[in-house]
Amino acid sequence: MDTAAIPATMTAWLRADYGPAAGTAQQDVTVPRPGRDEVLLKVRATALAAGDVRLLLGDPQLARLAFGLRRPKQPIRGIDVAGTVVAVGEGVPRERIGDEVIVELNAGGGLAAFVVAPAARIVVRPDDVAPDVAATLSVSAGTAQQALDLAGVAAGHRVLVLGGSGGVGTFTVQLAVDRGAEVDATCGESNRALVERIGATRTFDHRVTPASVLEAGQYDAIIDIVGSEPLPTLRDLLTPEGTIVMVSGAGGSVLGPLPRMLRAALLSIGSSRHIRPLLAVPKPEMTHALIELVRAGRIAPVIERRYPFSEATAALARVETGHAVGKVVVCVEE
Repeated sequence: MDTAAIPATMTAWLRADYGPAAGTAQQDVTVPRPGRDEVLLKVRATALAAGDVRLLLGDPQLARLAFGLRRPKQPIRGIDVAGTVVAVGEGVPRERIGDEVIVELNAGGGLAAFVVAPAARIVVRPDDVAPDVAATLSVSAGTAQQALDLAGVAAGHRVLVLGGSGGVGTFTVQLAVDRGAEVDATCGESNRALVERIGATRTFDHRVTPASVLEAGQYDAIIDIVGSEPLPTLRDLLTPEGTIVMVSGAGGSVLGPLPRMLRAALLSIGSSRHIRPLLAVPKPEMTHALIELVRAGRIAPVIERRYPFSEATAALARVETGHAVGKVVVCVEE
């Protein structure tokens, strides 16, 4: 796009205060301009995640210290974006204009026609990976890969994924299997066939306590995406050198996962079984590697539904239910 043709205003979906998806409204806002070491993207697709809903709700309240005490600093949701570079800021080569890329944004902005992104985070999207597919990778697949790395999952390991049918969960199952691990997973009864189809050896109804159906001491790693099972119960399922990785940000409305993280630290004292919280961070080099896994057919995002840009509120509301299977993606009409 010729930079002279970039409009002064754009359509965006935003909510100026904290609250549910139903309060998100379509508005015309000023098109942002890229600063130093930034690029301006014309958005092609935005994949939504649980983190978008937490930011929408301002949950937990502790997170508002970073994202805005009384109202969100960034009122537009959407962290995981695929788009086209249409302008660059100082310090970024003009040759980047026209690049098709994906990026994980700091706090959102993807549910808009244009968004500014740090140049250091953008990853080139190959032509043979569609925008809606690529947009699912940075946050959800990246979180899954970082969780498996933290747990040290390798070929021959047995892994239990708690929450195998969500965005992070479906990638965790596939990536663990790709490493040569044997994977069991919990999910809703209606999703068991899907989770087994993407690689799980066994699935269990998420309403059943794992300790009641599983033998103690059999898992080298447990990837806890749900955050509802008692940690001592999960620890008993580990091998003597096993690791639990806490992916979930679930917890109280004020402190969020902090109390559970403190319990994990206490339980790990003097034990060869480790309980480790995961703070996933953007890793462009990892995103590039994930793209190559998609191109090789070794993993594929499970996309429950692609919503048109005009139905972004409905897409957010679907993620807000907590029952979306795999990913929900909002596609911008050309």
